[in-house]
Amino acid sequence: MYNYSRVDPSIVSFARGDVTGDKIPDNVYLTGTKTPDSPFIQNITLVVQDGRTGETRSVQLNENAGYNPTLFLGDFTGNGVDDILIRIDSGGSGAFTYNYVYSFVNNNPQLLFDFNVYNEQFQYDVNYQDNYKVKVVSKINNLTYLIDISLRDPEYLSEIYDANGKLKSPIEGFVNPLSGLYPVDFDSNGVYELLAYQKIAGRYNADALGYVLNTLVWNNARFVLQNQYVAISG
Repeated sequence: MYNYSRVDPSIVSFARGDVTGDKIPDNVYLTGTKTPDSPFIQNITLVVQDGRTGETRSVQLNENAGYNPTLFLGDFTGNGVDDILIRIDSGGSGAFTYNYVYSFVNNNPQLLFDFNVYNEQFQYDVNYQDNYKVKVVSKINNLTYLIDISLRDPEYLSEIYDANGKLKSPIEGFVNPLSGLYPVDFDSNGVYELLAYQKIAGRYNADALGYVLNTLVWNNARFVLQNQYVAISG
């Protein structure tokens, strides 16, 4: 007999809060199709049940397959109504995440943040320099950062530099797409900002040099860059 439970969608994440703006808590779900003997979930869908009417509305996500889908409800725009932050882990070696922020005021879904748009906007150049430095240039705001790698393993450095600290040949690194998006209320005013993490990699993905941390704040119609930092491990 065919086991329909293997293909029927089920609830994979749940949160409760007023997302429609009528001061009545709504039920917010992510549903998806679970894979037998695997944490991989497909057909992940946002579903909002209006707390006042009981009616439901679904939104198909563009990137709707991955691992550990989660929901967070919080006000990102300052209108006093909860928005919906969705995170899905890609599960790949790059540890990328798929992230969306939706507004659902008056049961009208509006996409406020799309990770694909973010990844297109936030681009970087990463180049090794003489004297054990790596230069990271953020193109969106034309800022430059220098990472000192002189304390790295001598064997690692000897593959890249000669005895005088000169590059043996040009080396380009890269910055990964979004690998984490977190809600943080930096100024404690009840409105959340978005803190975006992107890993800076050297010669290969596992060669982590640090992270670019971008703080995004809502500005009337879109999220804009507020602060940017480069973080390194001590």
